[in-house]
Amino acid sequence: MLPAHDDLTAAVPESLTVSIALPVPVHEQPEDEQAVALDEIAVSPVVADVVTPATMSIDIVTAELIEEDDSAVEVEPFDPASVPPLPDAAAAPLSRRERVRLENAAARPVIPLDDADATPRTKPGRHAAPEGFWQRGVYEGTFHLVNPGDSARVRERKAIDARITKPLEGGTRFVPVLTRKGGVGKTTITTLLGMALADLRADRIVAIDANPDRGTLAERVNRQTRSTVRDVVVHAPEIRDGNDLRRHLSRDATGLDVLASDTDPLISEAFDENDYNVIADVLTQQGTGMVLTDCGTGIVHSVMRATLQRADEVVIVSGGSVDEARLASETLTWLEANGYAHLVRNGVVALNTATQGTDLVKLTEIEAHFRSRVREVIRIPYDRELAAGSVVRYAALKPFTRQAARELAASVMDGLPSERGAQVFVP
Repeated sequence: MLPAHDDLTAAVPESLTVSIALPVPVHEQPEDEQAVALDEIAVSPVVADVVTPATMSIDIVTAELIEEDDSAVEVEPFDPASVPPLPDAAAAPLSRRERVRLENAAARPVIPLDDADATPRTKPGRHAAPEGFWQRGVYEGTFHLVNPGDSARVRERKAIDARITKPLEGGTRFVPVLTRKGGVGKTTITTLLGMALADLRADRIVAIDANPDRGTLAERVNRQTRSTVRDVVVHAPEIRDGNDLRRHLSRDATGLDVLASDTDPLISEAFDENDYNVIADVLTQQGTGMVLTDCGTGIVHSVMRATLQRADEVVIVSGGSVDEARLASETLTWLEANGYAHLVRNGVVALNTATQGTDLVKLTEIEAHFRSRVREVIRIPYDRELAAGSVVRYAALKPFTRQAARELAASVMDGLPSERGAQVFVP
């Protein structure tokens, strides 16, 4: 029998409190959240001790990160170096002789040319052994009593070596290589000149790619770093010695250091005269002997102004055709009209006879025209090693090509005084 209504009402209390024990929520972080997590400390929600149906208090406390060996997901950052490069026609394996020469060039210390220990010594009253077939035979056959001297060819080679290794005092020399015509081998001439200088000189020779339109100077050597002119500008305060500078340069087997331009055309356009001055100051502070600047075809670009203001000498590149020579001659006229006539009189024209439009009949007249305006004209012949348009191996060049590069280097050194501020005789 059920109890009466009054008895049931009396049995129920006026207030009723119900306690519910909820499980502690556990948050498992998905993989996509782990990839973009900003904090290194995990945040775990903890339920308060007192929980009511109407209100719930949650305290946020931090717990130490517990790394899981198997479940941790590592997201590797994107590495541009992992992208396979395009095939390079000149990526031929280096010979053992070239590898040894490259290692020796990288380890070669930079010493001043006037150092007493840098020149070989012979015993007092005795000349060095002669070079040449019969000259050396006479010298050895007379037990070093008769020294007929070097052969004519050896004397000529040593004379060019002496011109190239002329000591330079008073700071870094700047030599821009420029022209208003593209496709005449300006970058190739810069590479040849730098290799001929670095092959003999003990000071650092640096070639800068200052072409604002994505220059290819760095592709003429085996590139060893991804740094560009932009990296040197950004990290200029951090470059304190030669080792810091070396990280941004690619060194050839001859010892030539190359500073690449930016590969992004938008960034390249942003490279201006202020950036060039920063790089020039860094190279000067690190005791660089000579800086070759591979300029673009835009002669009115702001970088050109800074380049010419620092220039000690200029090298004008011309092709072998009449049209190419006309544009090179207009470059000389522009320099004379804008206050750089002294650079024109002391300049050197590199006449590249390997261009497609070379006119062998008119070549002598073209050379005579430039000789009337500049100090020296050097012909650069065709060479299959240069025609490939990629890495230039100086040791693989034809002998007459290396000889032309050496004559170009010697002519450039003739136009640079040994001491800063001294005058150079220009006939």
